[in-house]
Amino acid sequence: MARTIKTSGGSEIEVDGDVLAVLETISRDLARKSGLDYGFEEVDREFQQLVGQLTPDELKAYLKESLFMSFNLFENERLAAVVKKAGRAKEEN
Repeated sequence: MARTIKTSGGSEIEVDGDVLAVLETISRDLARKSGLDYGFEEVDREFQQLVGQLTPDELKAYLKESLFMSFNLFENERLAAVVKKAGRAKEEN
């Protein structure tokens, strides 16, 4: 059986390094509790709740996955900016 951690709302999350599953669960819990009326503090409390339940090795796995996700987002935004700039240059010619 896979190990799980719980959000403050009681939702279980399987500890498997899947950052998107964590984000989706937190988002769903906060939306269910507060609609869209929540802020940084509520999100921070949820992250603290979950991080406190992880071992150092599990934290490393989630950090690595988060860095990959952030890098991919960074690269996609950079590529989109290059394509947009190239499109503007083409329109000017």
